[in-house]
Amino acid sequence: MHPLLSLSVFWLLPLALMLEEDSPLGCVPRKSVPYHRDNAHLFQEEGVFNYSTMLLREDLNVLVLGAREALYALDLNDISKKLASVKWEVTEQQKAECKNKGKDPETECKNYIRILHKMGDNRMYVCGTNAFDPECDYMSYADGKLTLESKGEDGKGKCPFDPFQRYASIMVDNNLYSATSMNFLGSEPILMRSSPVSIRTEFKSSWLNEPSFVSMAQMPEGDKSEEGDDDKVYLFFSETAVECDCYNKLVVSRVARVCKGDLGGQRTLQKKWTSFLKARLDCPVLESQLPYIIQDTFRWCDPQQHWKTCLFYAIFTPQSDTSDLSAVCVYQVSDISRVFAEGKYKTPVPVETSFVKWVMYSGDVPVPRPGACINNEAREAGITQTLDLPDRTLQFIKDRPLMDQAIQPVGEKPVLVRRGATFTRIIVNQVQAADGEKYNVMFIGTEEGTMLKAVNYDGEMFIIEEIQLFQPPEPIKILKFSNVTDQLYAGSENGAAQIPLASCARSLSCMDCVLARDPYCGWDKVVGKCISLSNSRRELIQSVKEGDASLCPDADHVKPTNQSIWPGGNLKLSCPSPSNLAKTSWERDNRPLTPSARLQPLQDGLLILNASDSDGGRYRCVSVERSKTDEYATTVAEYQVRIAGSGRGGQILFPQPRTGGPSVAGLQAVVGLLVVSLLVLLAWNFYKGHLPLPWSCGKKSEQSQESHEEGGVHPSVPAQEPPKPAQAEDKPLMSGRDNGSSNNHSKGEAAFSAAGGENDAPELILTSLQYIDDESEI
Repeated sequence: MHPLLSLSVFWLLPLALMLEEDSPLGCVPRKSVPYHRDNAHLFQEEGVFNYSTMLLREDLNVLVLGAREALYALDLNDISKKLASVKWEVTEQQKAECKNKGKDPETECKNYIRILHKMGDNRMYVCGTNAFDPECDYMSYADGKLTLESKGEDGKGKCPFDPFQRYASIMVDNNLYSATSMNFLGSEPILMRSSPVSIRTEFKSSWLNEPSFVSMAQMPEGDKSEEGDDDKVYLFFSETAVECDCYNKLVVSRVARVCKGDLGGQRTLQKKWTSFLKARLDCPVLESQLPYIIQDTFRWCDPQQHWKTCLFYAIFTPQSDTSDLSAVCVYQVSDISRVFAEGKYKTPVPVETSFVKWVMYSGDVPVPRPGACINNEAREAGITQTLDLPDRTLQFIKDRPLMDQAIQPVGEKPVLVRRGATFTRIIVNQVQAADGEKYNVMFIGTEEGTMLKAVNYDGEMFIIEEIQLFQPPEPIKILKFSNVTDQLYAGSENGAAQIPLASCARSLSCMDCVLARDPYCGWDKVVGKCISLSNSRRELIQSVKEGDASLCPDADHVKPTNQSIWPGGNLKLSCPSPSNLAKTSWERDNRPLTPSARLQPLQDGLLILNASDSDGGRYRCVSVERSKTDEYATTVAEYQVRIAGSGRGGQILFPQPRTGGPSVAGLQAVVGLLVVSLLVLLAWNFYKGHLPLPWSCGKKSEQSQESHEEGGVHPSVPAQEPPKPAQAEDKPLMSGRDNGSSNNHSKGEAAFSAAGGENDAPELILTSLQYIDDESEI
């Protein structure tokens, strides 16, 4: 069988039964909020990068932020305020050793903070990559100072060597659970509990096969358990599938779990997990021919409900370039637990072609059940800890840690699918809306530095808004939120950002506020604003499931804006759409506008080209948005357009000059100055005789005529002295070029000689005007 055909049959047969309309692709955010510094509080420090580790210390009102070679204590209410900081830099010797091992000294050979957890004694446990030699330490915050104790604990198995390798960790009862690589090359992946008894996974491909770790979470399954069960620690990751019968490597998503009280085996699996089990996670997206890959998870639990009602929200991205979809799938903890507690195992079977084929195990299962935690049934059999487990049970789980059944999401389909945005991180917050119901709002970070705010209303995917947090765009690497401040915190390569969970003020009208369907926000009729439900004791207008804007009072009429345009000119009438889900249309004089070559509707307005008299009138831009209940229209903008120079009813409209403005007064002053300057210049030239007087322009002196016949050039001289012949080296007055530079030289001199004949008046020759041929041109 062809490998792709085998792959499609093996993975996608269950998906073919789903209807495409049940999973609409490419959900569009209702609003796109561009980057603006006022959108969020920002923190960054010059020369420091990779703000990717966060710890909320709500007891101290501090956000502890880990970056490259630095840790910060920031004000939880405004992270732009730095309260304290401490450097944790590598030495020159460590950097040199790292460089000698073939790593980049400017990027890889630094100390990237990767582990940051709160301890029971109020201290913090922190680990860094430390130039490919991981190290851990203890840190405290007191009296406004961050202090590292410089304990220098070995960080191998706790913190990754490579700062760009995926990892996961969690602190449970002061015990660190970590999933990372054990060696410099990154070829020995492990899931390890560091203390008090160090327990880890086997170095076998059937346990972990080229994994990429994503996240970890604790589940209190031992709390009030009737079976006397133990608490669990869940690990989410992706890895190369050992069970796939195909030529190329196939990456699949996994969930694994271990028991908190696991101590390892007595002879078999010494200091190894006896409770390590893993299963495949499916997130079916119809457009994909390959399984989607898990990128992040968030555990959500209702504190008033049993742990079995807890949910895992997980984001998935495609593993091939043929798809640009990202998805969110939700899994019930009870479904995951049931697969591990009751499901079938997979077992390896050698075949003739010298490779191992994984099939469902159909033989007898040992008792106690392999991979199970110590419960009341085991205790009754005399097994009180994992050290008492029989070798048959331990050997079974050592060879068969993989479950046969895949775990399907709630509803067997994603709760959100988005085209064109690659998801990176997710957190979920529950809020009670005005209808009394509680809704889980998803906040999703992307590789483009945006934040999606989305809800699934009874199967309907709805993205409230998409906010640009970082500019230039860069991937969001971590997300946290605080119920104390109702703020959300995001970290990226070049900084950290803080935004409120509710941003109701962006909606300026009741219709916009209701159609946003944001469970945090409602319209207050008394103050006429869209405000947060938590900030109001009055009943607010809200309709999150239906988007029923008919509940809103009538909106105020939009006042028209006057616009004028000259005939033949161009004009753009602006009309920004209030929503990505709305469609705008134009009316002129209360009639639908017909687009033409001269009237072109744009995405954000209307363009009037080569205006004529017929283009005048009242233009109105109407936005129409459909919700689940109805279509709602609202006037976005209105313009009264007049064509300058003509008017309706034969009335001639003359443009009225402005005389009071500063620009007109300045222009008048400049023109007056130019006129005065010109008059002074003319008077000076008449006085000096450089220009002929109007009444003497037609006279010519005999002396001048003789002079021109002889080819002489006479400069102007005082009236008391007789004219002197010009020397060869003399230059004529006001001459723009040499005497012999033009063939029209004598002609110009003859035309503009001021003759005084009988009074022996001096004659004037203007070679600068030598190109004018006759008096009519003057």
